[in-house]
Amino acid sequence: MKSDPILRGIIIVLLLAGFFILASASIGITASQKLPAHYFLLRQLVTGGIAGLILFFMAGRIPYKRWRSFSLFIFILGLGLAAAVFLPQVGLEAGGAKRWLAFGPITFQPAEFLKFGFILYLAAYFSSSGRRVNSLSGGLLPFLVAVGLVGILLIFQKDLGTLVVTAFSGLSLFWVAGGKFRHILISVLLGGIIFAALVYVEPYRLSRISVFVNPDHEPQGAGYQIKQALIAIGSGGVFGRGFGMSRQKFQYLPEPMGDSIFAVAAEEFGFVGSLILIFMFLAFAWRGFYVSRHAPDTFGKLFSSGLVILIVLPSLVNIAALSGLLPLTGIPLIFVSQGGSALAMTLLEVGILLNISKTS
Repeated sequence: MKSDPILRGIIIVLLLAGFFILASASIGITASQKLPAHYFLLRQLVTGGIAGLILFFMAGRIPYKRWRSFSLFIFILGLGLAAAVFLPQVGLEAGGAKRWLAFGPITFQPAEFLKFGFILYLAAYFSSSGRRVNSLSGGLLPFLVAVGLVGILLIFQKDLGTLVVTAFSGLSLFWVAGGKFRHILISVLLGGIIFAALVYVEPYRLSRISVFVNPDHEPQGAGYQIKQALIAIGSGGVFGRGFGMSRQKFQYLPEPMGDSIFAVAAEEFGFVGSLILIFMFLAFAWRGFYVSRHAPDTFGKLFSSGLVILIVLPSLVNIAALSGLLPLTGIPLIFVSQGGSALAMTLLEVGILLNISKTS
């Protein structure tokens, strides 16, 4: 049986759009660093594209039910890899945070694998729990323990944005699995208290909240990125300046290939292009949840739902943050932002989704 053609088409469009946007967004940095043209695009293709395509085709051929048997092992492996960033032999520090593993010239961000393992484990556990998911011992406590293990590692990695998105993705899966509203509310309250404490103890996080409340706060400091992003988005107008014509990517906009890349796309393709990109993510969510609803078993329904949330949620958070609707989080735009680890894991996840769609 063939995979869902509509979902497959949406994935291809998002991948192509991502490569084109990244190719343009990288021009400013390659020019300033005197690197070959499309250096970063080629690196993305090599580090993320090749590995990702291997994982994609592998996931398309492996029956999705087999993932259930290895869910606990993969989750523990993800925790181990995330903890390994603190080892001096392999851990790589950049920007004051330890989030990467380095094996010679190859670097890998284990948080991407950890997110996948977390969702896989929750899907396997909840699908085997049945009605026990409504209980304290069979639902809420195991969920909180799993979130807590992930949270501790991401907190020490100073990656609060990834933690919030991962925890909310897990909470959404808990709700889809049939968790009690009371237990979900308890989780939200606990998460809110921990989030507030983590923001309070780190001045730079508090500054981001201050900038969100007052966009004029520290325009040359904490508020610089959102100011430049809004200038880029506003400069795009209705139809944009045209492909490759962004001005903000030339040493004005911080992280033009990372979490600010949507602003570059909005400047070049305008309001219409931005809407199309947002529509493609929403279309991915629509078709992904269609596959989830028609999956033949509970594990397939939960696993596919979790993967859809894991891809769409951070993408929409990224777009909302750069538009001033949410505080800046540092979360990249899936399919688009530079990051070989993220692209490879995303291709693995969509490969699994397409495999599940064969049974729908």
